[in-house]
Amino acid sequence: MTFLYTIFVNLLIFGMKVLSLFNDKTKKGVEGRKRSLEIVKSAFLSSDKILWMHAASLGEYEQGLPVLEKLKKNFPNHKILITFFSPSGYENVVKKKHIADAVCYLPFDRKSMVKEFVSLFDCEFFFTVKYDYWYNLLAELKHKNVKIFVISALFYERQSFFTTYGKWFVRQLKQNVTWFFHQTQHSYVLAKHIGLLNSSVTGDTRFDRVKQLRLRNNHVDFVEEFIGGKKAIVFGSSWQAEEKIAKIISEKNEDLKIIIAPHDLKRVDNLKEIFPSAILYSELQNSPTLQPSNSPTLIIDSIGLLSKLYSYADVAIVGGGFHDAGLHNILEAATFGVPVIFGNHYKKNPEADQLILAKGGKSFENENLAAQFVLDLFKNEKIRLEMSENAEQFVTKQPNSSELILQKILSL
Repeated sequence: MTFLYTIFVNLLIFGMKVLSLFNDKTKKGVEGRKRSLEIVKSAFLSSDKILWMHAASLGEYEQGLPVLEKLKKNFPNHKILITFFSPSGYENVVKKKHIADAVCYLPFDRKSMVKEFVSLFDCEFFFTVKYDYWYNLLAELKHKNVKIFVISALFYERQSFFTTYGKWFVRQLKQNVTWFFHQTQHSYVLAKHIGLLNSSVTGDTRFDRVKQLRLRNNHVDFVEEFIGGKKAIVFGSSWQAEEKIAKIISEKNEDLKIIIAPHDLKRVDNLKEIFPSAILYSELQNSPTLQPSNSPTLIIDSIGLLSKLYSYADVAIVGGGFHDAGLHNILEAATFGVPVIFGNHYKKNPEADQLILAKGGKSFENENLAAQFVLDLFKNEKIRLEMSENAEQFVTKQPNSSELILQKILSL
């Protein structure tokens, strides 16, 4: 099986190099990995003690960050390395203020590449987030007596571990991972069933992260003026389906203010065609004499504002759930006590089922049903406010996962 895994890694590398000729995102990942060694060499000495977090992408980074911050407080003299597999994670983090001494792409999982990379520093703690496992990396870290953890682990039935050929993968995890911190009881039970006994249920660390959002300054210039005392709906990380919902709502209730933050800024031109009377956020920034309250729709054509925008919402509609791309972060909205509406494609998002059960959110199989529900919510203030309270309490009552994880790590 080791031989087959090596073939898989080589095919992955070859495939990404070919795809990089046609896809800018993949090209960034391939080209970025060429600089990983130099980034680490310039940041660390071989004697430096390192806290290393690996995240597949931006969502996993947000999950792992509360744990990394607590570890840093307990080990202030250690340096921090953060690695990514996906360009969407790397590009978002490297351009902003962060706590790491080095941020780079994780090298491809060839033995020789991994060995060279890991030899450049003295890693004491390594953790990967959710389910991004690279077996040569884990084996090399284990060989160097590094403590290896999986934060917010999430096992589900369709993973390779539960297939006839998955025993090799499970054996690697048994041999190398010090402890699994599971998001859910279901994940914990599945892991136990295949023999991954070093584990506990500590919940989802994203709840710790979104609770912190309440404590910061969430002001966004011009938004209060745009809303002008009316009710507002924030469409977060919207795709075409969510834009269709926005269009239906805007046509049937002209008193509602609509804020759209598209998943892809390339959608901005399309949004201007769909909502010709909309105003762009950049226009407000560049033309202070404009009156934002005159427009019913605000299109956010910049990044980094969404989690603050949810604090202005009376209802939030979160994108990605009406197709297989995957539901985006619903907790950033729920933490502000906002009813959260989304599509029903969210198999890898257990928090969605939990929020629905708590009656703070609701999912729909199509855009028309979702739009009608939102319109009805604004006709029934009692139900909307009850959903708001339920959403806020759903987040508030979650355990302090990162603290539970920290205490366990320190005890091992």
